[in-house]
Amino acid sequence: MSTQTSEVPYVSTFNGAADAERQRASQSSGNRSELLKAEAGQAYCPTTRCAPPNVKLDELDSERPAASAFTILRGLGFLDRFLAFFVLGAMIIGVIIGEFADGVQEAFSGASFRGVSVPIVVGLLVMMWPTLTKVEYEEFPQIFRQREIWKQIAISLLLNWIIGPFVMLGIAYATLPDLPEYRTGVIMVGLARCIAMVNIWNQLAGGDHNYCAILVIINSILQIILYSPLALLFINVVGGYEGTSDALELSYGDVAIAVLIYLGIPLAAGIVTRYTVILLFGRKFFTNRFLPYFSPLALVGLLYTIIVIFAEQAKQILDNIGDVFRVFVPMIVYFALMWKGTFVGVWWWLRRRNSRGDTTTSKGWAYKMAVVQAFTAGSNNFELSIAVCVAVYGVHSKQALAATIGPLVEVPVLLALTWVSVYLRTKLRWGDEHMQEEDDIKQESSINEKPRRQDTEDGTQ
Repeated sequence: MSTQTSEVPYVSTFNGAADAERQRASQSSGNRSELLKAEAGQAYCPTTRCAPPNVKLDELDSERPAASAFTILRGLGFLDRFLAFFVLGAMIIGVIIGEFADGVQEAFSGASFRGVSVPIVVGLLVMMWPTLTKVEYEEFPQIFRQREIWKQIAISLLLNWIIGPFVMLGIAYATLPDLPEYRTGVIMVGLARCIAMVNIWNQLAGGDHNYCAILVIINSILQIILYSPLALLFINVVGGYEGTSDALELSYGDVAIAVLIYLGIPLAAGIVTRYTVILLFGRKFFTNRFLPYFSPLALVGLLYTIIVIFAEQAKQILDNIGDVFRVFVPMIVYFALMWKGTFVGVWWWLRRRNSRGDTTTSKGWAYKMAVVQAFTAGSNNFELSIAVCVAVYGVHSKQALAATIGPLVEVPVLLALTWVSVYLRTKLRWGDEHMQEEDDIKQESSINEKPRRQDTEDGTQ
């Protein structure tokens, strides 16, 4: 008895795309293998005159993972392609500077703002500026009219403000039962939801930058409201420090000022930069000429921030190397657990929904949502946690050192997870193969809109 697998047909209003899809689906496995080899051969260029192709993650085909993965690597820019090595080099350079350069740590500690050194603040602002410039703020009204977005926001709130903090609390007590000071710093990291580096990871993995910006803004507002009471609950009540000299004292004002600094300044700069360039030179210049040169500034800011953090904390890290490695454990477990659980959960949910024929979203949307949700849930606002620990416990406290270890673990772990995301984009079946690409939907919408506008104009004349 022979079994046949049913495939969902590709729905498109363009005959050329539909014909190409049917032709590819009808090929035998042998022909498909030859097609993969031919495509991989075309992607590889033996001469130095060939430029890497300009690849969009939305255009990747999950049925051709080998060629697509190879093409992704070729299509990345120089800084993106070797970012892992640059991050490792930045860590080493920072430790060398902090260990052997006289007066570096004192200089960084002396120039501080709200508990965080000014060089780190500058690096964070530079890192967020380009990513917030890319956000299409003019699309927000249309985005918020979509019912699906509100579902995703509700899931994100559950992950970030209920599941995430309690997961970090449990992991901290399970892995650091005998190190209460370091445990406090780890808990403070878990309470601070990410509003900075998540933009970098989302950009590298090809997530939806508009939705990522929306979550960043929402988490920033909730951080002002929820961080202080949750910190008091987890440290004083759960930790048993209520009424003791080690009890945590934290005001809403301190948290609000920190959030306004780390989000408000780059957000304002991004909005002004975006619309100033578009107004003066046009959207085409902004997209094709300005962003390609401006966007790498975010990764440069990331590398600079890593160097400064390692240089500032080099002596403390080396002097407490044993405890530092102990603190690595809860951080790695948290980042990996939250990211994996969220990514797999969103993939499973959206795949089942898409397979039932829901065409309210475009092809590739499920992957973008999985990326944004996973990195938002798996990242933390280390700059806020460092600022709070420094302000409450002191710059050389174990709590501040534990908070500083957060980005030291988060950067390499989540950088590796960006590559896992890109790999899973072509390896997993997302159930949206029958849907239209977003560009096709926009083109069809604009074609249908022209006669409608003409009819309206005729009726008013």
